[in-house]
Amino acid sequence: MSSLFEVRTPAEQSEGTRSQVLRWLKGVGESIAVNEPLVELETDKVTVEIPAPASGVLRQILKADGEEVAPGDLLALIEPGDASTAAARPKEAAPAPAGAATTAASARDASGQLSPAVRRLLVEHGLDVKDVEGSGAAGRISAADVLKAAELRHDKAAAVPAVAEPSAARPAERVPHSHMRKRIAEHMVQSLLHTAPHVTSVFEVDMSAVNAHRARHQADFKARGAALTLSAYFVAASVDGIRAVPEVNSRWSEDALEIYDTINIGVAAALEGGGLIVPVLHAVQTRDLFGIARGLNDLVARARAHELTPADLRGGTFTLSNHGTSGSLFASPIVINQPQSAILGVGKLERRPAAIEEAGAERIVVRAKCYVTLTIDHRALDGLDANRFLQAFVARLQSWPL
Repeated sequence: MSSLFEVRTPAEQSEGTRSQVLRWLKGVGESIAVNEPLVELETDKVTVEIPAPASGVLRQILKADGEEVAPGDLLALIEPGDASTAAARPKEAAPAPAGAATTAASARDASGQLSPAVRRLLVEHGLDVKDVEGSGAAGRISAADVLKAAELRHDKAAAVPAVAEPSAARPAERVPHSHMRKRIAEHMVQSLLHTAPHVTSVFEVDMSAVNAHRARHQADFKARGAALTLSAYFVAASVDGIRAVPEVNSRWSEDALEIYDTINIGVAAALEGGGLIVPVLHAVQTRDLFGIARGLNDLVARARAHELTPADLRGGTFTLSNHGTSGSLFASPIVINQPQSAILGVGKLERRPAAIEEAGAERIVVRAKCYVTLTIDHRALDGLDANRFLQAFVARLQSWPL
């Protein structure tokens, strides 16, 4: 065994994260090159590819698909040499289970130019390379191309006239929980029912000043390489709120409240097909609006392409959930992302009538407004603290200079 190379799970992992083997991209007896993707691990937050540490032949798989693994666990053994050399020796383990791994391998072999994210999306949507039209140079396929092909296939299926169902009742469809969904469920129940007493405050914010600033500077930001989204303003205003109430940026422990100097804001993002991840924008207090916008653009792009790494999900001290992008006016309570002490919710932006006073007279005008909520861990903060945070947050947005 001394001549074999070991394949292990990454030793460094974010707190509270567990992993399982999602699929093997190679079978026992197959040749593999150094740094070629070998196996995918799925955590409760992100899918991670483990590359081969050396060139050779996969001799033994020690963790099967679906099996849970811990940091540093031994996954497989690689023997130096090629497949013809290894074929003369007896195999020490049966090949990894077929199914998803076989599909992933065939998708990979069909084109050596496919990125890991593209291969993963092909498998998830049950597509073959020939089903996807590449939009890149020399017909190279991107993640967006795969998603477009999947959407077109869905639209075609929806256009087929439905067949009349028999009168007998059909059994309910059972959809097995994914590893991510199970972990999200455990995390939510633990946070809401077993860890933190949740309390939510609700404010309304007039976004007229932000909209005016955005209209004036959007083109400049785009020319400099960053889309100016409303989320960038919400992240920036959160810094003002945290400076007014530093305890919002904290972690509860039994003997003390740990208040962080650095503000690392996680931005909750829903994944296509289900699931939720929270990539983290670090050291937000050191960034101007352009730096925040560019950082958010990068995180969102890599999240959509399934290219986030565990490092992108670590170290959050506060979380923003912009649930209004899907039409929600407000949500309460939004479950706190443990071990943090608070989470900010932003509802749908819509035009509403508002009463204002000018020159001693009242009149009705229309303003772009949304509801914002702060859900707190009542062990660490009181309702007054939540209100003070939201007052500072709203004041920053409503007085945004041109």
